[in-house]
Amino acid sequence: MARTTARRPQTATPAQEAAADRTLDPRKAAILEAVVTEYIGTAQPVGSGHVARASGVNVSSATVRSEMAALEHEGYLVQPHTSAGRIPTDKGYRFFVDHLAEPGVLGPAQRQKVSRFFAQVHGEMEEMLERTSGLLTDLTSYAAVVVGPGHESAAIRSVQLVGLGPRLALVVVVLADGAVEKRSFDLSADADDELVGRAGAHLAAHAQGVPLPGLAPPPATGDHAVDAVVDAASAALSELASSGEADHVFVGGPSRLAGAFEAVETVRSVLAILEQQLVVVSLLRDVLDRGLSVAIGAEHGFEPLASCAVVVAPVWVDGHDAGAVGLLGPTRMNYPQALAAAHMVGERLGERLGGTLGAMSAAPPDAGDPGDRRRRGGRRGGG
Repeated sequence: MARTTARRPQTATPAQEAAADRTLDPRKAAILEAVVTEYIGTAQPVGSGHVARASGVNVSSATVRSEMAALEHEGYLVQPHTSAGRIPTDKGYRFFVDHLAEPGVLGPAQRQKVSRFFAQVHGEMEEMLERTSGLLTDLTSYAAVVVGPGHESAAIRSVQLVGLGPRLALVVVVLADGAVEKRSFDLSADADDELVGRAGAHLAAHAQGVPLPGLAPPPATGDHAVDAVVDAASAALSELASSGEADHVFVGGPSRLAGAFEAVETVRSVLAILEQQLVVVSLLRDVLDRGLSVAIGAEHGFEPLASCAVVVAPVWVDGHDAGAVGLLGPTRMNYPQALAAAHMVGERLGERLGGTLGAMSAAPPDAGDPGDRRRRGGRRGGG
């Protein structure tokens, strides 16, 4: 997917460096975990005295100071010039995420909230995705991104034609990833419901199981009136397939960013990135394509997000890639909680989308406004 913002030159990332340097002994690992955990909770540099009292450390303050100095030398910690304490670097966070943090688990109230949400959410997929972004923000207090399915490879599950007037009709397509596409089209001659129904049946018989971009016009029936309707509907489907519109991108909780970063310029940069849908989709896809669930600081390569971390989970529907959910916050985000929330919501969203496919295929299409089309775009949800 094309990039719309500059990326840093890809030299050795903190993740690659950490992969090449996994020699921390248990004592240093425990000290690093204590520093990261405390800094995530307080946003204040962590001193040796606090670390010495942390569970699992069990050494003197003098030993902690020595080990923290070594961790700083090795690139896991850094000491701000205004404080005697230390804070984690991207490399320190990466080691914490990969080796130290226990798998996060949402609390009973949060799990119940997720279950209740997906049991009660209704409406078309767009509305579900938008509200899901708000749910993720409520669970974590970070900005949330929900990317809906891209339809390049999703097979057509059903096609229906609906007459809207003597010379106006609507084609409704349900895809295997749960998406519903609609487009109205003009007819060259009057067509009653019976004619539109026969044309729809012929089109559906040849379209089912074919990806939308690969759909070819069906063979002629020999009935000129039916073929004219089929040809017009096929042209409308071709326009849908070649429209080049972006994936659905829904952002929840952008206002939470103001409290997550000290620098106003950082907040502005992050908000600007969230407005660029292609960049957001590319960011989440890049993280998943590299086999990661977390990208920290410079790892994702987007300069304006150098002080941010991104947590991502895929969404699957019947084995098909149906999008992704993500959380964006400062590098000191609560990684165990964010990972637990993203993976649980991503899994439940996939189940919910998959469970609606049969209903969407069986239900008669809602004609709605003749000019109404499904819009792919960045409606903003959440706080």
